[in-house]
Amino acid sequence: MNKLDPPVLVTGDIILRKPTDADVPAIVRGCNDPLTLEWLSLLPRPYTEERAREYVHDHAVQVTESGQGLERAIEVDGAFAGVIGLKNTDWATRHTEVGYWLGPWARGRGVMTRALCCLVDWLFAEAGMRRVEIQVEPGNVASLAVAERAGFRQEGLLRHRGGFRDDHPVDLLMLSKLVGDSPATGSAHG
Repeated sequence: MNKLDPPVLVTGDIILRKPTDADVPAIVRGCNDPLTLEWLSLLPRPYTEERAREYVHDHAVQVTESGQGLERAIEVDGAFAGVIGLKNTDWATRHTEVGYWLGPWARGRGVMTRALCCLVDWLFAEAGMRRVEIQVEPGNVASLAVAERAGFRQEGLLRHRGGFRDDHPVDLLMLSKLVGDSPATGSAHG
């Protein structure tokens, strides 16, 4: 079994590292933010300190140990900004899926675009991945813009793939980036 467990990844003022207990208060704030809750409908409501500690000590460790994914805190200028993670990793076909969120205090400065580019560059150069996917609700304009600025291309609509919102099925857009695709093209503001 392969594992996705990079050392600390750094790009400019951004550090991608394992989440820690020190991040718990900011994780709780970020996961209770109305915009975060709007697009991450599977988050428990309210998102408690106990849930954040479970995320740090159990989920983040288990997903890495299983080889199926990875969870990394995004740190900017020494402060927790959000999370970027991998799931549904398939080592036979060398592909994985990335998901991310930022606290409202870190949005609008290009943080997520740069964090995504940093992680994807590592996946292709060091982890041997050939394909990275992102699934985004069509209405999540900010997340879609981040993916596209990072060089991901839309492939199509996955009908009724995103669970339910107000008892209605949710569609998702599938985006991907392949090893060898052109680098990120857009501005790093997102």
